[in-house]
Amino acid sequence: MPMLTMSDGCAIHYRIDGDDSLPNLLLSNSLGTTHEMWDLQMPVLTQHFRVIRYDNRGHGASDVPDGPYTIDRIARDAQDLIAELALAPLVYCGLSLGGMVGVWLSAKAPGLLRRAVFANTSAYIGQPEVWNQRIALIEAEGMQAAAGGIIQRWLTQDFMASHPALTAKLLAMVAGIPPSGYAAAAAAVRDMDLRGQLAAIGIPVLVIAGALDPATPPAMGEAIVEALPDARLAILDAAHLSNIEKPDEFANLLVKFLAPN
Repeated sequence: MPMLTMSDGCAIHYRIDGDDSLPNLLLSNSLGTTHEMWDLQMPVLTQHFRVIRYDNRGHGASDVPDGPYTIDRIARDAQDLIAELALAPLVYCGLSLGGMVGVWLSAKAPGLLRRAVFANTSAYIGQPEVWNQRIALIEAEGMQAAAGGIIQRWLTQDFMASHPALTAKLLAMVAGIPPSGYAAAAAAVRDMDLRGQLAAIGIPVLVIAGALDPATPPAMGEAIVEALPDARLAILDAAHLSNIEKPDEFANLLVKFLAPN
């Protein structure tokens, strides 16, 4: 199991798929998932890219250091990974928390990325009372107590009804996240405000939003696009995990925007 130690000593699990001759694409996950959230995109993406996936600290096979975490620290994990694996300059896609990481990297370390996709994300979430309630529930009762409610915000009712096996797999993924890791990373999202960093982003950006996303509705994606000099918006008929509900459309957007002409 490939692991890299970050600058603060946290070991991060990563995986690389695809031919070494292809351009590097780094995928960054949402809160509460592992690198397997991208499985449905891999058959398409590996035709065009050497794909690097990883588990955020506190998630999957990565270490679970004491929290709370910050967006700055979580994004520095991606920065360290890029440096240690000599990936730069590369193209990037992050969803939700991964999109926030992408905003940070694009603004704070612009030489690392050539193009980026920010999916189902925002530069500012707010609503600390909502996050505090979820964190308190998880700390008291574990991930099982919150997993069902999280999935309800990730996927539409129609999708869950028509894809019971995939829904069950995602539910198990969320329930399997270490409670302390989820709570620490949730605090990072709660406290995150990257609005002041948007003006520093000069690379081309594609923002993907879900028309039915209650967590990061299209208006949040539109706000990012309006703040950037070279950005465009694509809206999919999906909730928060648009890459799960619309796997082929999502993958095709990435290939069209990120693959070399």
